[in-house]
Amino acid sequence: MAKPKKTPRPKAETPKGFRDYFGAEVTQRTEMLRAIAGVYHHYGFEALESSAVETVEALGKFLPDVDRPNEGVFAWQEFDENDKGDWMALRYDLTAPLARVYAQHRNDLPTPYRRFAMGPVWRNEKPGPGRYRQFYQCDADTVGTASMAADAEICAMLSDTLETVGIPRGDYLVRVNNRKVLNGVLEVMGLGDDQAARDNVLRTIDKFDKVGEQGVRELLTKGRLDASGAYIDGVGLSEDQAAPVLAFLTSKAADAAGTIANLRAAIGTSEMGAKGVAELEQIGELLAAGGYGSDRIEIDPSVVRGLGYYTGPVFEAELTFEILDDKGRKRQFGSVSGGGRYDDLVKRFTGQEVPATGVSIGVDRLLAALREKGRISAQPKGPVVVTVMDRDRMADYQAMVSELRNAGIRAEVYLGNPKNFGNQLKYADKRNSPVAVIEGGDEKANGIVQIKDLILGAQIAQSATLEEWKERPSQFEVPRDQLVAKVREILDGQG
Repeated sequence: MAKPKKTPRPKAETPKGFRDYFGAEVTQRTEMLRAIAGVYHHYGFEALESSAVETVEALGKFLPDVDRPNEGVFAWQEFDENDKGDWMALRYDLTAPLARVYAQHRNDLPTPYRRFAMGPVWRNEKPGPGRYRQFYQCDADTVGTASMAADAEICAMLSDTLETVGIPRGDYLVRVNNRKVLNGVLEVMGLGDDQAARDNVLRTIDKFDKVGEQGVRELLTKGRLDASGAYIDGVGLSEDQAAPVLAFLTSKAADAAGTIANLRAAIGTSEMGAKGVAELEQIGELLAAGGYGSDRIEIDPSVVRGLGYYTGPVFEAELTFEILDDKGRKRQFGSVSGGGRYDDLVKRFTGQEVPATGVSIGVDRLLAALREKGRISAQPKGPVVVTVMDRDRMADYQAMVSELRNAGIRAEVYLGNPKNFGNQLKYADKRNSPVAVIEGGDEKANGIVQIKDLILGAQIAQSATLEEWKERPSQFEVPRDQLVAKVREILDGQG
């Protein structure tokens, strides 16, 4: 009789494009989300937690390819008894679900509806370095008003949020542009309804930050050689047709008034363009009235993010400090947030235009920025560890940890094998614990405890000389009833 084949063991590995997050990272993200939510709530926005799963129909035209609903998203089809069913998908952002929620519950919601949402989103895209298929977003949106005051408020709130989480003024800039201005430029160029030509121009504009004014000029006209020496075909416009685009992209002046004047010149007689310039001017006036100067928020025509998605103002938060890339070269950290006005999204459900504007913050990128600035530690403090010298006295140790917890101090009892005391201290070190509490038989008999400052002890161990530490002992013997007070004193001293 043949032996039954053993079932192969599954591989213990994270799926491609995903990753695991451990204690420190989860804690840091939670604290950041709490801080961001505090700002949003302060501005009058209410929390919304919508389903992580939507029908593909609800996600709609913003999928990469509606004919292949699992392209770009993680999707599956649910079948009923007639072998028919809806395609379902994990949400790929927090905005499409908002459109569905508002359309479904609009009669019960206030207008305007101001909501914020936080959580993971999923994208079925090719993963790469720092690019994952699951990541966190943190959104705030106002639905149901066309007032530019809503857009100005989003920009102000974004500025306040960055400063609240630890990005100081001068290390960031919120930049504002308007899709209507670009539409006016396209109109002046005489492209009319030639959607293919308009899309080619938009793709070229999106390369402005990489190739500069001359590069865009060449790509709009005859083409250019890239850095590798390969020739890239141009859009084929004439120099006269390309001129309005270049005027638009280079219209940023020393102040907002100069930028507005340059934009008016770039859009010529276009009514659509004039409306966009007027909206930017209004946003600038509202922000100035609120005390938000150009050191925090500025009008910048080079912001071209997602222009096919937005219908009016667009904004982007960029961190301006420098970091070193993988090759040791200096570069700016870049964008951590973006958003804008999207007045057509809810219309898919209701048939009526519903104005909306919002912003999304990339939480993981913002956390990475704070680590680069040293604003948060990659290794936050762990709990105080109460060591176990005698397993028969576990009740005594549990009493100690309860006292510490009741005093608001994070603490735990060592639950491993207590036989080797050195292993307990190694455990505390791996947990990045600030303090260890020790009570053996002698300490118990004399009514005392030993309290070890593990942070100071580690500093002494790394020091080349002990002279500077002579006046700073790292272990203290105190009466048992002073346990909580002494631990708190040490923690306070550690900052």
